[in-house]
Amino acid sequence: MMRVLFKILMCWCLFSSWALVGCAQEQPPKKDKQINFIEDAWPEALKKAAAQNKYVFVDAYATWCGPCKMLKATTFKNNKAAAFFNQNFINVSIDMEKGLGPQLAQQWQIQAYPTLIIFNAQGKPVLGTVGYLGAQDLMRFGQQALDKDKGI
Repeated sequence: MMRVLFKILMCWCLFSSWALVGCAQEQPPKKDKQINFIEDAWPEALKKAAAQNKYVFVDAYATWCGPCKMLKATTFKNNKAAAFFNQNFINVSIDMEKGLGPQLAQQWQIQAYPTLIIFNAQGKPVLGTVGYLGAQDLMRFGQQALDKDKGI
């Protein structure tokens, strides 16, 4: 009798753990914890923006730039800023000293880092700013660009 109870208990434990693992896998993903950037892919960002009818948010940075690092470590990881930018923009982060970066830096006349620019889907600048921004200021910056489109 004890062996039968032991086997039943073991089967129940295995089934319970299997069911818990299965349930955990079916849960929806958690909200974004940071702004999701496409890295060094300006043409791809423009294509996505046109397909999704969104603006492009560009983080133009240099690897040696302290305020750029602070943006990545703090502001871009703010939950509210992440939700706002991931919903409303195609986000691209571009190292302005490699790949297409130097050419874009010259074309966009970038003088300092970080430079944050919002473009329409055709690649026309809508709004830009230079320097570190906290999460609230970054969201205001993004909203200001969206409002420009509406003529507000």
